[in-house]
Amino acid sequence: MADNPFEPQQGDPERGGGPRLQPRGLERPPVDPHAAAVFGRPAGVTGPFDEEYRRRAVQAAERPGTRPAPPPPSLAEAFGPTPDDRGVVLQRPPDDEGEQDEATYRPTRKTLWGKQDDPWRNPGSPVALSEPALREDADDEDDRPQRRRASALSLSEIVLGGRLRRSAAVVCVVVVLLVGAIGGAVGWYIADQSNELGKEVTLAQVGSGKQRPPGSVAATVQEVVPAVVSIEIRTGSAGGVGSGVVIEEDGYIITNDHVVAPAAEDDDAKLTAVFTDGTRAPAKIVGRDPKTDLAVIKVNVRNPTVIRIGKSADLAPGDPVIAVGSPFGLENTVTVGVVSAVNRPISAPSESGEGTVVYDAIQTDAAINPGNSGGALVDARGALVGINSLIRTVSNERQEGGSIGLGFAIPVDQAIKIAEALIADGKVAHPELGVQAASVAANTSEGARVQNVVPNSAADRAGIREGDVIVRVGERMVRNAAELTVAVRAHEVGQRVPIKLVRGGREIVTTAKLGSDDPNAGR
Repeated sequence: MADNPFEPQQGDPERGGGPRLQPRGLERPPVDPHAAAVFGRPAGVTGPFDEEYRRRAVQAAERPGTRPAPPPPSLAEAFGPTPDDRGVVLQRPPDDEGEQDEATYRPTRKTLWGKQDDPWRNPGSPVALSEPALREDADDEDDRPQRRRASALSLSEIVLGGRLRRSAAVVCVVVVLLVGAIGGAVGWYIADQSNELGKEVTLAQVGSGKQRPPGSVAATVQEVVPAVVSIEIRTGSAGGVGSGVVIEEDGYIITNDHVVAPAAEDDDAKLTAVFTDGTRAPAKIVGRDPKTDLAVIKVNVRNPTVIRIGKSADLAPGDPVIAVGSPFGLENTVTVGVVSAVNRPISAPSESGEGTVVYDAIQTDAAINPGNSGGALVDARGALVGINSLIRTVSNERQEGGSIGLGFAIPVDQAIKIAEALIADGKVAHPELGVQAASVAANTSEGARVQNVVPNSAADRAGIREGDVIVRVGERMVRNAAELTVAVRAHEVGQRVPIKLVRGGREIVTTAKLGSDDPNAGR
């Protein structure tokens, strides 16, 4: 090879001959003075470390009296060897016999503190690998207890994570046992007390918690119900039910004529009165009045409860009333309402076919249904003010009609008068004017137009003619034919009554001496 490597060299003839070019020399660009001042070596330093500094430091450490100050206690405690590690050098693996090779691993330099090299203290100390923490092939009996201790955990470490001392753990266990014992005792006591519920006990006897003051609906009903009976009618295979009210201690009961009419027409019919205490007594008809739909029957019982008799003339719309009866066979049914109207003329076909039933009714919104007929309508004091008789209802072919809040009762003032006559004579006579009339309107006045005058009747003798429109009888205004009948019956047989009528657009007042509908009665 030539002395100058950058000169062209003669090639090997066997490999192609010819000259070869050598590598080009390195190009060293100039160094920036500012960068050299920042990153360059200090003056007098030619290598990567300042050997002169290290040499001076070592000499100063070996010079007596020049030993550097010891490290702070906190650092010495944190990084220094523990008392158990005195004489142990890290990173010195033992040989096959467990002995360290001091000749091989003896340090050759001193540290700044005059101690052997320690890889944790001096970066320049030699580095070597140590044995693993646990060796699988270790058979040394001395290592087994140590490994057993390392793998076994105490109770305090498992339960408390090793954070408390053994004495504290014992205290905690005692407290837990004590709490468990107390809880068990409390549970046993509660269970024992619960068993006491099965033992014989005596409850305090107290009075009724519901106080019903006098005059309340419940108190009134308790007085009235025993005086109201259910009336059963049996005629062959057919039957019916109605209601009645006991008005005399001798067992006289007032009811509606249409309730007992089937029994009056059939000699084999059975009539039975059923009291609230379950007593059943056969009854017989005392008298009937088809024109006012009233009848009286009698039963033989001892000391029946008799209803108190009130006065219907004192009623006014809005007064509270109570209806008691057996609607649809439901005994002792109570409904409550008010008086909707008084002096309401009502007319209906008679059950016996004997003319038309007409009376001056009490209208009420207390629910009245089939079976209530003949029952009691009482005021707030429990006094009888009416006998339930009719209802206004809506019915069709598939369903039987019921109450729509329009019920009618016969005023007790009229009912008792008729009942007394029936008990005394078995019949009753009503005052009669002797005309047939229809409801019409005469000019601006409503009234009853006379269609026929019975010869030699009270109307005939008073000069009343056909076509006259009667508008008043006595002190009562007449607005239709039904009201004419009830206005006349409000008087007595043989009584003279002024009658006001309209004839040809003129008002005429005449006086008529009322007759009787009983042909055997005197006129």
